[in-house]
Amino acid sequence: MAPIGTEQSIAMSRLIIDGEVEAPVTLSFADLAGIPAEFQIADVSQIDPKRRGGAVKLAGLLARVKPRKSARYLTLHAAKDDFHASIPLDAVIERAIVIYRLDGQPLPVASGGPVRFFIPDFAACHASEVDECANVKFVDRIELTAERGQDNRPHDEKEHAELHEREQG
Repeated sequence: MAPIGTEQSIAMSRLIIDGEVEAPVTLSFADLAGIPAEFQIADVSQIDPKRRGGAVKLAGLLARVKPRKSARYLTLHAAKDDFHASIPLDAVIERAIVIYRLDGQPLPVASGGPVRFFIPDFAACHASEVDECANVKFVDRIELTAERGQDNRPHDEKEHAELHEREQG
């Protein structure tokens, strides 16, 4: 039997990927760890020194679910803080990663778990819809859609500052 806390952490480490896909899935920590090595990133600090943990490339997740040709947007859902961001799939398909582990364990909520969607050098995507707030923590569902999906990211600097103030309070 897993120690108390570990079991809860593992139970929280579920990622649903659905929408415009041929094979919707609910992935556990073990499922994410089982994605082929070519899509795994053992140490994300090699990509961004400010980040820690292990990740899987978005391309590896998409290979598993087989997006339909109609899939043009990726909507990230974080139920914990009711945050949603919808971004063009083409802009991030080769860049984005999903951080899901820290020190060999499921990514804790304190670090943005169950998974944290991260776009290294998001400005290089050259898409106005891909900004710093497209790096979403607490992600529990990734939905692929034909049109832009639910998105409640801040629209200006004031809203952005208020969001971060609420997170710290």
